[in-house]
Amino acid sequence: MKYLHQILSLLFVLGIGCAPPAELPEISLSKRPENVIVFLVDDLGWTDLSSYGSDLYETPNIDRLAQEGVKFTNAYSACTVCSPTRAALMTGKYPARLHLTDWIAGHVNEYGRLRVPDWTKYLSTEETTLAELAKNANYATASVGKWHLGDDSTYYPQYQGFDLNVAGYQRGQPPSYFYPYVNGSDTLPYLPGGHNGEYLTDRLTQEACQFIRQHEHQPFFLYFPHYAVHTPIQARDSLTAYYRKKLQPGMQHFNPEYAAMIHSTDASMGQLLRVLDSLSLSERTTIIFTSDNGGLSFRGKVTNNAPLRAGKGSAYEGGVRVPMIIKRPQHSLPGMVSDEPVITMDAFATAADVLTASSESAPNYQDGVSLLDILQD
Repeated sequence: MKYLHQILSLLFVLGIGCAPPAELPEISLSKRPENVIVFLVDDLGWTDLSSYGSDLYETPNIDRLAQEGVKFTNAYSACTVCSPTRAALMTGKYPARLHLTDWIAGHVNEYGRLRVPDWTKYLSTEETTLAELAKNANYATASVGKWHLGDDSTYYPQYQGFDLNVAGYQRGQPPSYFYPYVNGSDTLPYLPGGHNGEYLTDRLTQEACQFIRQHEHQPFFLYFPHYAVHTPIQARDSLTAYYRKKLQPGMQHFNPEYAAMIHSTDASMGQLLRVLDSLSLSERTTIIFTSDNGGLSFRGKVTNNAPLRAGKGSAYEGGVRVPMIIKRPQHSLPGMVSDEPVITMDAFATAADVLTASSESAPNYQDGVSLLDILQD
């Protein structure tokens, strides 16, 4: 005890026992916790990847993720629309438990036979988010892309555990996918700079990669919810022309501009993987890829979820069945395909398991189940 007292006294004199600095210390790769990236695509349907059966869309980089990780064929979103699923992903709770059960701000049909019940139109700051779990474990945190979890700025990512908020605000779709990202009075905040011809999916990818580079020596949690492939359906002309030439009679998928949007989203994943490779972080980073609801099949103008019935907004399979791929280096079996039924809250529990692996306090899984056992069995 005498020697312990002397050691503690010395540590105090040296200042080691003081409060931690504002910036996270550098940690050697052999000892640092795993990084976590959640790559969320908006409105991506179950068959909207070539590895999930598309006959038009090309997604080689996301397919590579599936080859290196585990592809789930029976994955489901927590809701048929975006905001509830995003809240479930952030908290691990069913939308009903959060009382956040529709996209914000919702839609009231004046001719409907039933009145919509009261529901919460924001993600309360009293909830514990993935970002807050990460912060408690000394991770750097960033949200890059769509937020859509409350009209008041006090519910934005920077008040929900994120150090950095890029382009996240109350709306569920961007004013435009092209710079200066303006449509009437609506502009995209938290995204300074830009140049003519800039495409939003590309710009968000640059911001995400910059965050990774800035924190290559620190554990980080990156929440990367793309606005794509939500409406407005806008893509680069060159890519749209490429897919227009690919169209053939009888194809399940038929919209070349939507295909081009998926192409850009896949390129985003490719750039992310290359940055991780270049920084030797690929073997220290868990990636969770999924969608917030089924593909938009409204009047057959966007995508086709066949053989599933209907699409976004519907409780049929086409509205809730989504792609999900998880890669956990050195733990997941490359190229494994799992038919285990999984859901958005399981993605929360899986990410929480990784983020709190070095923490003394066990994560609260709420309504989800960690999938780490599946990844290695």
